[in-house]
Amino acid sequence: MSNREFQEWWNRQRERDLQGEVQEGILASPPSTSSPVGSGKGRGRTSRQISWLCVLRLNRSAAVLARLPARILKLLATANRRISSSPTDGTSRLYRVIRCFLVLAVVLLALEAVAYAKGWHFVPPTHAKAVAELEMVYAYWLHVRDSYLSPPVQAMANVCIVLFLVQSVDRLVLVLGCFWIKLRHLHPVAATEYGGEEAGLESGGVDKFPMVLLQIPMCNEREVYRQSMAAVCVQDWPKERMLVQVLDDSDDMELQHLIKAEVQKWKQKGVNIMYRHRLIRTGYKAGNLKSAMSCDYVKDYEFVAIFDADFQPTPDFLKKTIPHFEGKEDLALVQARWSFVNKNENLLTRLQNINLSFHFEVEQQVNGVFINFFGFNGTAGVWRIKALEGSGGWMDRTTVEDMDIAVRAHLAGWKFIYLNDVKCLCELPESYEAYKKQQHRWHSGPMQLFRLCFVDIIQSKVGPWKKANLIFLFFLLRKLVLPFYSFMLFCIILPMTMFLPEAQLPAWVVCYVPGIMSLVSVLPAPGSFPFLVPYLLFENTMSVTKFNAMVAGLFKLGSSYQWEVTKKLGRASETDLVLLVEEEVTETARGLPRSASEPRLDGLSHKNVGRGKRRRNRLYRKELALAMLLLTAAARSLMSAQGIHFYFLLFQGITFLAVGLDLIGEQIS
Repeated sequence: MSNREFQEWWNRQRERDLQGEVQEGILASPPSTSSPVGSGKGRGRTSRQISWLCVLRLNRSAAVLARLPARILKLLATANRRISSSPTDGTSRLYRVIRCFLVLAVVLLALEAVAYAKGWHFVPPTHAKAVAELEMVYAYWLHVRDSYLSPPVQAMANVCIVLFLVQSVDRLVLVLGCFWIKLRHLHPVAATEYGGEEAGLESGGVDKFPMVLLQIPMCNEREVYRQSMAAVCVQDWPKERMLVQVLDDSDDMELQHLIKAEVQKWKQKGVNIMYRHRLIRTGYKAGNLKSAMSCDYVKDYEFVAIFDADFQPTPDFLKKTIPHFEGKEDLALVQARWSFVNKNENLLTRLQNINLSFHFEVEQQVNGVFINFFGFNGTAGVWRIKALEGSGGWMDRTTVEDMDIAVRAHLAGWKFIYLNDVKCLCELPESYEAYKKQQHRWHSGPMQLFRLCFVDIIQSKVGPWKKANLIFLFFLLRKLVLPFYSFMLFCIILPMTMFLPEAQLPAWVVCYVPGIMSLVSVLPAPGSFPFLVPYLLFENTMSVTKFNAMVAGLFKLGSSYQWEVTKKLGRASETDLVLLVEEEVTETARGLPRSASEPRLDGLSHKNVGRGKRRRNRLYRKELALAMLLLTAAARSLMSAQGIHFYFLLFQGITFLAVGLDLIGEQIS
């Protein structure tokens, strides 16, 4: 600006900040008219002007610095409030243990820093040669860690390494089994096929279609109820041979009215559909399903297909699954594979897709082909009602009612079939909070069930191989050992070995074998190879949640019985579904063939329908405490120049920090 403009601005500032102080000094220096043309902004300012400008800026800087402590205190208070309001998984015991390790690690890091500064790491001091008091403390610490602490830590590390290797061998065997299935084209083949609804009507063979009950259990799922009902109601099956049960456990009156209106809409379109709402909502999903199966008209139906509220079966789902029951009176369950509409939504959903792709492509398929048993996934499956009731029906004694009924049916001698080529669209949780709650339920429930059915497994009439598979592989190795060694080895023992150098973890345990296992896990989802390293780090981060849930379920802690519906966002728009229904009706009228096993709804996976309200992030204290512990251990590793261990601890600590600050998954405000 020119000198005249600067003076006008400066006068206003002085009048505001100095409250009417004398202005003659500044006003006595009018802008020079003899300055050369073109000087413009290059004209100089007087020393008085520069002095006042410096004073003004110093005053502002001092004000900012004066407010800084108050803002820091406010930030700490906000963080403390966020941590206090964050979920604690029903117990803070694990957090207190981690916090104790963190405090001890910080103290030891300070002691080691002093030792390195004084050169004690070159020639470790002894009690006899120690002169200063701190030198005696360090000498005593060296003696204690060498004689008393390192041996038990090394022993625990060796146990975890053995468990790690056993679990890795199990994972490799499953992958080899999957390759064998694909090489030999081993897959279930149906004994018969059913034509379309119209084909059945024309041939007069509607009676050959079995009576099927389709259940949609839901609870306060405003975002997804329309799309699931639409997908179920357009099944290519004679309308008089199926009944859709909408099992609504919602406590929101407005939502109840909306669901009733949707049911009425489909009823007017000729769909045999009914709405059920329980007055006494006990037993969560298991109680809801048990109540629905107690209706008198259920005895008229032979099969029941179950779909959670966010699942969208293809119109030919029943035609692809029901035929497998033909001629197999000992077959209880046909399970379909899950496919995800939002697997590319964010980093969290991409990592979940890796995990679940391995579960369905490898674990479920291999167990179904070679062992004829796998855990029911709770949805996207068809049960023979006689087998369901003959195995004791739905029970609400655990938070994994689907696994419970599958184990009881297996012990009763029933068989299962898994169809890897029949896919049912669903939605992955997009926020870390929802995913954490889901994983806590999925890992505490199996331990509850194992504790309850261990004696039943021992006393059952199934063969010894099936008993061994249930106890040692299905429950202990895959549900207990995996979270135990993952948490203990990479979150507790590895940081401890940095402060106890006498106890060591080889580099192949820290880096090479986990890398190979992560590569194996990504094979069923080849598009996820760029996320190999984030997957490895995130799985170790989730081990704290899984370990906590496993312990809670095994020892009947309060948090093990928490059952919350996983939050869905509804990734298919209502407009798309209306168009889909109209397409199906048009094709039916024209006698055109329906879609194959890969659903047309898959096109909806690329349509984002909006996120709704933005939320505030939470702070997860166990993850934050472990982040500080791992970063402290990384600093200690840097002193010892342990390359691989340092980088692993550094990146793992950063991952824990990002998760603890809720910076993964759904966007936050």
